[in-house]
This record gives sequence, C-alpha cells and structure tokens, in this order.
Amino acid sequence: MRTYSRITPEGVRDILFEECRGHREVQRRLTWAFSLRGYREVMTPGLEYYDVFSLPGAALPQREMYKTTDNRGRLVVFRPDSTLPIARMAASRLQGQRKPLRLYYNQTIYRNRPDLSGRNDECAQMGVELMGVGGLGADLEVISLAAQALEACASGFRIELGHGGLFQVLADGLPLSQAQKEELRDTIEAKNYAALEELLAPLGEDPAAQAIRRLPRLFGGEEALEEAGRFCTGRAGEMLGYLRTVYGALQKLGLGDRLMVDLGLVQRNDYYTGIVFSAYAPHHGAALLMGGRYDALCGKFGDPMPAVGFAVDVDACALLLSGQMDPEPSPAVLIHGEPGFEAQAESAVSVLTRQGRLCELSLCETRQQAERYAKEAGIPRLVIVGETVTEIDLSRKGCAL
Repeated sequence: MRTYSRITPEGVRDILFEECRGHREVQRRLTWAFSLRGYREVMTPGLEYYDVFSLPGAALPQREMYKTTDNRGRLVVFRPDSTLPIARMAASRLQGQRKPLRLYYNQTIYRNRPDLSGRNDECAQMGVELMGVGGLGADLEVISLAAQALEACASGFRIELGHGGLFQVLADGLPLSQAQKEELRDTIEAKNYAALEELLAPLGEDPAAQAIRRLPRLFGGEEALEEAGRFCTGRAGEMLGYLRTVYGALQKLGLGDRLMVDLGLVQRNDYYTGIVFSAYAPHHGAALLMGGRYDALCGKFGDPMPAVGFAVDVDACALLLSGQMDPEPSPAVLIHGEPGFEAQAESAVSVLTRQGRLCELSLCETRQQAERYAKEAGIPRLVIVGETVTEIDLSRKGCAL
C-alpha cells in the first residue's frame, strides 16, 4: 500500500530559507504601507461555516472549497476567501464602530483548484478593506494604496482597470440561466474567444450578446473606452463613464504609465459591483493583486455598507523579491564549550545575542570538530569556553588570539 508520509498534497508545497525570508520581507513592507494609511490589522478564523461563502449573489464555487464538518455535523470550510469573512465580521463584531473602517489582513486562503491549473491551493495573502464609504475618493485611495504596496515589492508592474457591473448589466439582458452567465464570466476572464463564441452563437445578433463578444477584446488606453462607448448605453454607459473618471483621476496621480483599461476584467468573485482592478508584473503570468468595489456584500450579512478592497499574492511577491534581497548573514561567532563547560558556553551565546551579535552554539564533541564546522560554515571566529576562554580568528588561518 502506497504511503504519502514524505510528500505534500497536490497544490501545496514546503517553503524554505530564502523564500521564507522573502515572505517575511513582503509582509513587513506591506504592513508598513498599510499602517501608514491608517489601516488596522484584523484576523478571521481559518475555519468558517460553509454558509458564509454560499450566499446568493456572493457565492464561491462549491467545488473550489475544502470542506469538513464540526463535532455537531455542521458543514465548515477552510477559508477560501478573506473578503467574505471580513464582511461577516464587520456586520457583527464591528457594527457600532465609527466609519469608515480601514482594515488590513495577513492570512492564508485555501482553494481546491483543478489539476494542472498551475495555481496553488494554499495562498498567502495580504490585503485591505475600506468599508462604510463609497465614491471616487475611496476608490482612488484604495487603488493608489495598491500601487504603493506593489512599488514596495515589485518593479515594472501594471494595473488593469475594469468595471464589475458592466458584465452583469449586459448579461442580465441575455436569455440565459445563472449557471450559463457564470460560464460566460469564466470564458471572458480567461479570454477564451472560441468558448465565448460557442456560448453566444445561439443568441444570434442580440445586442447584449454582441456587446459581450467585444468585452474581452477591449483593452488598452482611452481608445478602449472610446470603442466601448459605441455599444454601452443606459446603465452600462453610466458605469463606463465612471470608469473613465477613475482612469483620468489616476493619471493625474502619476499612475498613467502603470494603467491599462481591460473591459474583459470581470473577476471570478461575483460580489464585485463597481470598479475592479488587477496588477501584473513582467515574467509572472498570474495576477499579483486583485480587488474592486463590492457595495452589496455587507448587506448580505445584515449591515449594508459600501466597501472596496484588494488582496496581494504574498507568495508571488516573495518570489519576485527574492532576487533583490541581500544574502542572509552568516553567524560571526561560533561558541564551543569544552566538556563540563556547556552551560558557560550557552551563557556566552546569550550575552552576545543580547548585544545584537549573530552567533551560534557549537554542538560538536571536540574542538577540532568545531573548528572544521566553523570553516565549512564560513564562520570567521571561534570561541572556545573551558578553564580559559580562547578566541580563534579563522580568517587568519587559525591563529590563536
């Protein structure tokens, strides 16, 4: 019988050494960026009731959730998303707090991805949620903060802007079931033109179908907005006008060379109602950051309020940052205790570390083994603790000091 005691499940992996340092550095930089703008940290449980993620109009695909039961047989899931639990928390624990709420988080999500999707099931994320206020100012704050966060972790990134309501308004005009509309959303997000055409072919020359055909092909700058203006009317036209306003305001903030309009940016999470955005970096195919406005979500938990936020993929940023960090420093001193002087050696290590010096305790049996270990590890100084204390500068080929 095959055992799996030496491998990890598909979709997850061990994280070692330099990548761990990259994670911590990304978390440090993002924490600093978020805190400077007045955002305060919150944490939600790793386990949530399934009901949190199955609300009408805000449901995540059931097939993507890792599910189990509690000791009363109630269905619970490993947290597949951070925004929904924070909306739950805001509607209950934070209901009486002064608005706006500026919250940030640093936690892991779990998604049961299809095989060979190329995406991890376990993803470390950091993000912000600005809750209790709507309007242009709030959208600009969050998108500007997203750019600042990425500047701290990645170079050469670009931000793609869309509107989460455009697809919904156009799709509502089609004689399709909700399941078919979600299938449309998936094909547009993937820019799978062949599958999109197959889904829309039975609808013929329906104006809404014609408009949806063009959505994933409309990306770029002002020209994409101009082209969309030819078929976006009514509510869709109002949404497009607001997108144009946001795009222009972000250009005034100096983000013009970072921006791109992508009207095929529909986001898989269907709780987005307004501006949506994603960010990408060279040589990394998946999005580093995703976010948008979700004004109807908190109301599903009993406390209606507008909200906007984003999530940063910490794993991806750590990989991008790893090549830019200085090498991890090696210990400057190895402390070796002769037999009977182990406690004194440990005491010496404690003294040096309290002084901020990087040192290591030798666990070798003999002085000769300790010296060989120090040379192999690149530790330049060896301190022998015995009846007397002897320091050896190994960078001088072992001369006793």
